[in-house]
Amino acid sequence: MHVALDQLGQREIAGEANNPRIVAYHQATRLKATDDETPWCAAFVNWCLEVAGVAGTNSAAARSFEAWGSKVSTPSVGDVVVLSRGTKPWQGHVGFWLGENRDNVMLLGGNQGDAVSVALYEKSRIVSIRRAQ
Repeated sequence: MHVALDQLGQREIAGEANNPRIVAYHQATRLKATDDETPWCAAFVNWCLEVAGVAGTNSAAARSFEAWGSKVSTPSVGDVVVLSRGTKPWQGHVGFWLGENRDNVMLLGGNQGDAVSVALYEKSRIVSIRRAQ
């Protein structure tokens, strides 16, 4: 979690310029995008895991984390949360569990409001909660 927390505030740069840190996140995936406009939540999670010495999925797809690690029913801070997004089953979002309230889960993640940030998401969107093995 300390790796992800250290990245809070990294954000996309408007216009043609690209945030080099977000481009670095992309290098932790097979896609290896070279801009900060390509969706990057999974790249952020993969990069954080890599820096922490944990193997990720190497995929730029958020839903790739559905098969990563071990499924958990009682989450802890730092667990990886996979959310649904949109209407297609391949669409999703991924971030790190920070906490919850009655209706929402709090995630630390990338590409949340075009930045590394903490955001709330409806619990009904949770597809899977995973923990490194």
